[in-house]
Amino acid sequence: MTETVRRRPRADARRNRERLLAEADAVFREEGTGASLERVARRTGVAIGTLYGHFPTRAALIAALLDARNQELFAHGDGLAEHPDPALALADWIRAVVRHAAAYQGLAAALAARSDELQDSCHRLTAIGDRLVDRARRAGALRGDTTGVDVFTLMNAAAWAREHDTEAQADRLLDLALAGMIAR
Repeated sequence: MTETVRRRPRADARRNRERLLAEADAVFREEGTGASLERVARRTGVAIGTLYGHFPTRAALIAALLDARNQELFAHGDGLAEHPDPALALADWIRAVVRHAAAYQGLAAALAARSDELQDSCHRLTAIGDRLVDRARRAGALRGDTTGVDVFTLMNAAAWAREHDTEAQADRLLDLALAGMIAR
């Protein structure tokens, strides 16, 4: 019986991966998630095959870029379960996810597409949202017909609006939607 031994990547491979992530972050901030991956590789000083060796798909690159931010966001969402006001906790969660999803032009659409690479993160975002929705509904702080799917759709729509309009206008639309969902 043979065991596969996972070796630690070579130092140059680790450096290439970190440089690819840094350059992808810069390029995606400038041009959005649809930017040329060849440009990312060129700016990093590696061949496109090196990029694909580390990140076989665009979604895999996006998932790697979001990993640390996702963990922070998940911790924030999990902490909101203890917030004394369930309606404020839900509104805080929605705003945090919208800010997160608007980090790069096109990210909201990538998240909404729920690719295999992004699926686990989307499931976790949805699960946290569902728990906060259920808590707010049980407390009588949310319209009874509001679902977790409604909240997820609202977050994607608000992130898309934030990408395509001003941040202030997107926040205003989010405020209006929240005012319709929150039972006060």
